[in-house]
Amino acid sequence: MTDTTPNGGLRFRSGVEQDHGPVGDWATDFDLMDPDYVVHPERRWAEQRERCPIAFTDRRQRTWLPVRYEDLSDIAHDTDRFSSRDIIVASPFDQPINDVLPVPPISSDPPVHTWARRLLLPAFGPTAIDEMTPITGELAHQLIDEHFSDGRGDAASDYARHIPVRIIAQMLGVAVEDEERFTSWVVRTLQNGFQNIDGAMDALGEMTLYFMDAVAERRAMAPGTRPDDIITMLIEAETGEPISDQHLLGTCFLLLVAGIDTTWSNIGSALWHLATHPEDQQRLRDEPELMPTAVEEFLRFYSPVTMARYVTEDTEFKGCPMREGDKVLMAFPAGNHDPGLFEDADRFVIDRQRNRHFAFGSGIHRCLGSNLARMEIRVALTTFLQRVPTFRLSDPDAVTWTGGQVRGPRCVPISF
Repeated sequence: MTDTTPNGGLRFRSGVEQDHGPVGDWATDFDLMDPDYVVHPERRWAEQRERCPIAFTDRRQRTWLPVRYEDLSDIAHDTDRFSSRDIIVASPFDQPINDVLPVPPISSDPPVHTWARRLLLPAFGPTAIDEMTPITGELAHQLIDEHFSDGRGDAASDYARHIPVRIIAQMLGVAVEDEERFTSWVVRTLQNGFQNIDGAMDALGEMTLYFMDAVAERRAMAPGTRPDDIITMLIEAETGEPISDQHLLGTCFLLLVAGIDTTWSNIGSALWHLATHPEDQQRLRDEPELMPTAVEEFLRFYSPVTMARYVTEDTEFKGCPMREGDKVLMAFPAGNHDPGLFEDADRFVIDRQRNRHFAFGSGIHRCLGSNLARMEIRVALTTFLQRVPTFRLSDPDAVTWTGGQVRGPRCVPISF
C-alpha cells in the first residue's frame, strides 16, 4: 500500500510485500523473485528475446525489463531519458530515492556524477588494489583454516560471503568486527527488500546512523591524525568546499552495499560451478594461467546485478510507451547471455577469448570497483584451488540462490 507522511508530503510504501502469485505471462507479468527465474533465469531470457525483448509488469510499480545487449547498452548511455536517480529495483518510495535519502554517486547524473566519481578513483586505482591483494590472500587462507579443516564446509556462507565485506570494511575504515551487521543491511535491502520494505527501511536507517558516527568521529580529529581510509580521503578532498555529509553518507552506502553482495555472489557462483563441473575445476588446477580468462567468464555467465533506471519523461523506446516515473530494470546478466553478441552464449567457456561482457554495467555508471572485484574473485578462487583438494557438492538439494536485485548462491555445501 502507499502512505503519505505528514512531513513534506513524502510518499512511501510500507508493510510486508504482498504475494502477487505465480507469473501468468512473462511478457506482461514478469517477477524477478519467481522461483523459476531465480534458479534458471537464462530460460526466461531466451524465451523473452524471441517473443518480447522488452517485457512489462505493474506488479509493484510500472516496470520494464529489456534483455537484449543492444537495448541495455542504448539505455545505459541515454542518461537524459533514463536517469540513475533511482537505482533500487524495489524502492519503498513513490519518488526517486535520491529525493529522499543520502545518495551515492551511482545514483546521480552529470555533472554531479562526474566529479563524485573522480574523487573515488585513487581508492580503486592500481596502486590501491595492489596493496589490498596480499591482504585478501591472507584473509582467504584464514577462512579456509577456520572452516574447511575437516574436509567439508559451505563455500558460500563460510568463504565467499566474508571476503568482500571484510575488505571493503578495511578500505572504508570501519570495524571489521561489525561484519555481521554490514551483511544484515545488505540482505535486508537488496535481497529481502522485495518482500519486506519495512525491513529495508530499518536497515537504511541503521546504516545512516552508523556512518554518521564514523564521519563525525573523523571530522572531530585534527588533520594528520585521522586514519588512512576512504572516509578520511573524502573529508580531506580538495574540492573548493567541504563535501557534504549527505554525499559522504551516500558514498559509504554505495561502497558497502555494492562491495559486498555482488562479489559475494560472484565468488559463490564460481565455486558452485567448479563443484558441479569437475572438468572445469581440473582444468584450472592443471592450467592456473587460465584464471584471468576464467574470471571474466564467471563474471559474464554468472553476472549477479540488475540495476534500475528512472524514466524522466514520457517517451517511446523501441516501440514501448514508457511514462515518466516508470522503472527500467537493467538486466545486465540477460545481456551477457545474448547470442547476438556471444557465441554459445548459454554455455560456460572457461577459455573464452572474445568476452565483451558488461557484468560491471555500461556507460558512465560502469562499476568503479571493477578492478577490486576482479582481484577479490581471482585471489579467492586461486587460493581455494591451491588449498582445497578436488571438491564436490555434498548435498545438491541444500543449495539455495537468492533473487531480486542481486542473484547468487547463499548455500553451497561442499566436501573433499
